[in-house]
This record gives sequence, structure tokens and C-alpha cells, in this order.
Amino acid sequence: MSTIDFHFDPMCPFAYQTSVWIRDVREQLGITVNWRFFSLEEINRVEGKKHPWEREWSYGWSLMRIGALLRRTDMELLDRWYAAIGHELHDLGGKPHDPAVARRLLGEIGCDAGILDAALADPSTHDEVRAEHQRVVDASGYGVPTLFFDDGQCLFGPVLVDPPSGADALKLWDVVTGMASLPHVYELQRPKTPADAELIGRSLRPYLDGRDWVSINRGEVVDVERLAGRA
Repeated sequence: MSTIDFHFDPMCPFAYQTSVWIRDVREQLGITVNWRFFSLEEINRVEGKKHPWEREWSYGWSLMRIGALLRRTDMELLDRWYAAIGHELHDLGGKPHDPAVARRLLGEIGCDAGILDAALADPSTHDEVRAEHQRVVDASGYGVPTLFFDDGQCLFGPVLVDPPSGADALKLWDVVTGMASLPHVYELQRPKTPADAELIGRSLRPYLDGRDWVSINRGEVVDVERLAGRA
């Protein structure tokens, strides 16, 4: 397993935590990570609401369009862009989905802030995000992180908070790639204890400060405020 396609939505806190883990694995093993897109806005869209590509600005979708344009130059630029977005929202509780903040973050990764306007003016960036979103849907996927391996296997997860690093990161990599090598193992899940819920709630606090949307999972509204102990 030397190459992995990692589908993400920059608004998802769990995908971001998993991206921190896969970056650690990449540093240790030298694997190739190809960043790909998936839209939680689209998969959870309520009938009658606009598709994200029909809006002038649309949270994660627009940030991924910027990423698509950056990737045409170098995957490394998308790598830095996703890391900057994720740190701003999921670590600091900021709002990278605010165009002004997105422009600042572009500057911080060494890119021209005008890339935002160029990405939004180029309708083909819609096409790139939509095609990669559809790849996950066609594989019966429904969320992020979704991983595609170089042998064609597809897995949802791992879903993490407090991502492991060092030797523990490699231990989890062995679990994930081991499961991918067994195509008829479909699910492995750990029941959540009250202590797990408390940990998840603490990890979501920056995300709650930054988000301007309702969180939905497979059509159900998620009360993350209560999960994080705010209700």
C-alpha cells in the first residue's frame, strides 16, 4: 500500500483528525497521499435546497474549488491548503469558510490571494470537485474520510480524535491496510463509553466555535452542542 487517495471535506472535524494521522504515516513510511474531494453539503442536501455548485459561495465546496486550482500546479499546494484550513477551523476555532479568512490563509501558505477569485471564476473547478465526490458515491460511500488504496479497495475511516503518532500511527496503519487486504470484512466499530463521548466533545469545541452550519450525518441532524457539553 504505497499510495492512498484521501477524500475529505475541509469542514469535517473527523476527516481532519484522520488527515493528521495519515500525514504522520506519510512522514515515517514515505507513502504517497493524493488529496481528493467529497462534499458533505451535497450528500446531506435537503430536497429543494440549492446544490453547492449553484451558490455563489458555499462553505466547504468553495474551499475545495480553490484546492482544485492549487492542485493543478502541485499536489503539495493542496496539501498545504488543507492543512491550513484544518488548523484554522478544527484547532483554532476560526472561520476559513469566510472569504476574507480564506484569502489570508492563501497568503500564509505562500500563494496569491487572487487564486480565490480565479478558482470561483473557473467553472471547471466545479467539475473536478463534483467528479471526485461522485467517485465516493459510486463506491457506495457516504462521508469522510474515505480512503482508496492502490489495489482498488475503498474504506470509510478510520474515524479518530486525538490521532496517534509515531509507533502508534504505524500500528493503526497496519490495522487499516490489513482490513483493506480482506475485501469481505465490512465493518469494525468500537462502542463509545461516556468517557469517549467526553473526549469527542472536547475535540469538537474549536469546530463548534468556527462552524456556521448545522451538522448532519446520513440525513440526521447531529446535536454536537450537546455532545460537547454545551447544552
